[in-house]
Amino acid sequence: MIVTRKSLPRRTFLRGIGTALALPMLDAMIPAISRAAAKAPTRLIITYVPVGSWPEYWNPKGEGRDYEMSRILKPLEAFREDLSVLSGLDHHQAEALGDGAGDHARAGAAYLTGVHCKKTGGTDLHCGISFDQIAAQKTGSQTRFASIELGCDDTRTVGACDSGYSCAYQNTLSWRTPTSPLPPETNPRTVFERLFGTDDLNVPADVRARRNAERTSILDLVADDTQRLQGNLGRADRRKVDEYLFAVREIEKRIEATEKEHHEYTGMIEKPAGVPVLFKNYLKVMFDLQILALQGDLTRVMSLMYGREASLRTYAEIGIPEPHHPLTHHQGNKEWIEKFTKINVYHAENFAYFLAKLKATQDGDGSLFDHSTILYGSGISEPNSHSKINLPTVLTGGANGRFKGGRHIVYPKGTPMANLFMTMLDYMDVHPESIGDSTGQLQHLTDL
Repeated sequence: MIVTRKSLPRRTFLRGIGTALALPMLDAMIPAISRAAAKAPTRLIITYVPVGSWPEYWNPKGEGRDYEMSRILKPLEAFREDLSVLSGLDHHQAEALGDGAGDHARAGAAYLTGVHCKKTGGTDLHCGISFDQIAAQKTGSQTRFASIELGCDDTRTVGACDSGYSCAYQNTLSWRTPTSPLPPETNPRTVFERLFGTDDLNVPADVRARRNAERTSILDLVADDTQRLQGNLGRADRRKVDEYLFAVREIEKRIEATEKEHHEYTGMIEKPAGVPVLFKNYLKVMFDLQILALQGDLTRVMSLMYGREASLRTYAEIGIPEPHHPLTHHQGNKEWIEKFTKINVYHAENFAYFLAKLKATQDGDGSLFDHSTILYGSGISEPNSHSKINLPTVLTGGANGRFKGGRHIVYPKGTPMANLFMTMLDYMDVHPESIGDSTGQLQHLTDL
């Protein structure tokens, strides 16, 4: 065991002008006498895919451990023993229930809440507290940010977007209160500055403006603090810090390079600074920012929307120039089904990158993957009919030893999706009486 010269508090930051850079878990942060008993916190991670998938290509064949991975899930084969595919989970509260059209708005609003949202195109929104925010209420006092919400689709639309429903319902997943949605941040530069900048209003405005103009590296600003810290660390901790700072700088350089890109952009709006042209690069930088935020314990609750419900993103990089959402209304057209299935496979391929990165990132006595509970799925199953029955759902992550994957579990018809949320919160030692239309926890997920 390496004994460092000094013991550091977990909430140690490297500071510079306008900057506060959190550090990963180091041996020096755990007193030697209690190191063996130290336990990393359990994180909650949600990755949302819009507008559903074709059931024939999503649903696995067989049940239990001997199931056959479906075409869409095949990119996750390397993580087979670490994930479970959950079938039979429904969101009844996302159905019309007398409100008529508006399936995409209801799907987004109900996904993490299990609540039927109020049909309104105005500001009198009403939904429910999302389960990620229930977790954030418990863990937020221990981190810099209670939760972080990210997205890869424009959410600046306002007013009514879907048959009389406010755009807010399909633009966001997280609700802090029944009337307060938390819109995702979509610009990687803004996310980076939020994670590693400070909100100290004592920093002069001209200093902040000069830094933005000159784009001084975060690492340059904290160089003095870094040098002082390294002198008090053992060899293993110095290596961890070096690797972490290298990762920070790599993301910073990728964002800077993106801001200088002049490739043709074919989106629906002007491309904001810091947003990569290729979707895989966009996802990669957002995933990597999540890794840094979790590694530095800046938050323990994170969500990422691949796109807003009814997304019009195009995927020319995989040979699909048509917008995503219209393709899903295929009316049985096999060519359209094939195209949006390729999009679903592409989504899973990128999610596999994230899982691999979580597994490779050390976190105390394991990895970030070991210490997370991770949901991947959609609020719509078959998109042509806008079905909310048997939603595409994958659960993965080690949940600090409380979850073991490797199975396809089929639940009885009518099982509320919100029952999964109850179980995931239980992994975090958070125990609400109910969430939306939940009827209890899911069975079998805790079977080891």
